[in-house]
Amino acid sequence: MSEFKPFHLAFPIRDIEETRAFYGDLLGCDIGRSTERWIDFNFFGHQLSAHIKPEELGSKALTTVDNKQVPLRHFGVILEWDEFETLAEKLKTSGIEFVVKPYVRFQGEVGEQYTMFFFDPCGNALEFKAFRDKSQIFAK
Repeated sequence: MSEFKPFHLAFPIRDIEETRAFYGDLLGCDIGRSTERWIDFNFFGHQLSAHIKPEELGSKALTTVDNKQVPLRHFGVILEWDEFETLAEKLKTSGIEFVVKPYVRFQGEVGEQYTMFFFDPCGNALEFKAFRDKSQIFAK
């Protein structure tokens, strides 16, 4: 399982242009094919397909992790440590409201990682992470 295999994720949105601005301009994702009803993004090497389907928006169920309330349904990517710090600063500067502000979990322990949670303009939850040592991504 060492060969990189990009995933594909389709998710609902309300508006193509606000989604293009968020994923394309703010997160820096290249834009792929699109129509008036959907748009594809290169999400750090993975394919996201955002489809206009506003009636599917709104699931904001939370669960507790490390005594913090985090969105149960979420997706994201694992970045390099410095990429995470750069993105976190960009998001702070842009005025993103974090569900969980960037912080280091398991500091000094196995699996030490940065993490942050926030919503896109349509209410889809994202988590970005960065591991101090990527060999510990699946460590127990």
